Amino acid sequence: MEPHLVYESPSEIGYGHYGCSHYRRRCKIIAPCCGEIFSCRHCHNEHKNSIEVNPVDRHDIPRHDVKRVVCSLCLTQQDVQQMCIHCGVCMGRYFCSKCKFFDDDVSKNQYHCDECGICRTGGEENFFHCNKCGCCYSSLLKDSHHCIEKAMHHNCPVCFEFLFDTTKDITVLPCGHTIHLGCVRQMEQHFQYSCPVCSKSFCDMSSVWEKLDEEVASTPMPEMYQNKMVWILCNDCGETSEVSFHIVAHKCIKCKSYNTRKMQAAPASCSSRIE
Repeated sequence: MEPHLVYESPSEIGYGHYGCSHYRRRCKIIAPCCGEIFSCRHCHNEHKNSIEVNPVDRHDIPRHDVKRVVCSLCLTQQDVQQMCIHCGVCMGRYFCSKCKFFDDDVSKNQYHCDECGICRTGGEENFFHCNKCGCCYSSLLKDSHHCIEKAMHHNCPVCFEFLFDTTKDITVLPCGHTIHLGCVRQMEQHFQYSCPVCSKSFCDMSSVWEKLDEEVASTPMPEMYQNKMVWILCNDCGETSEVSFHIVAHKCIKCKSYNTRKMQAAPASCSSRIE
């Protein structure tokens, strides 16, 4: 019996063998800003913003302005399109003409969000666009997330990478602020459980507060401090209250949280009026 011959489609030649650390694709882009050739916009931005580059010359590529690409197989320069005009190879199984974006790894379930103006991963059916936050969130958060205007249009508060178009996983904290998921995990490894933006606790801290109750109870203050009162602001509920001074921690009267900070003076509404 003669063996069956498997012929590879001309458009699929080179699949999985070209690209960079960011994307698998069979083309490179010609940067409209500097005219140089790079595997992708991330490669351009890393190179053009490295410490070796003069600060005056550092810049990011305007991704939507890309007009020309280079086929990785036949090296033909051409306008942005999915199929090479010379050798017919598919330069990216996923292709977005709006973002000028190519990617051979379609397992990411890429989709274009017109409101965001960029391509996202994870499958369009699993996400919704929040107009107030100005970004796409998991459908699981549609009726429960806390809206913050342009929530992802800023840098990660830990690593300072711009969040809106990052390629890393992002999580939304209960307070509504966004942060890299990896950065949150690093914070947890260092026993940091409050939002680096607003200082609100982002997980259930009841067991920690119980341990602090025990520690406060087992650490009596010297007699000269037993009647000393201080004003505190609770980072979790935002309430101010006057509590007994203690060297270990101060507990919020309203929500029982120890995530508080001492205030230098009483709130304005409690201050004595000047006659």
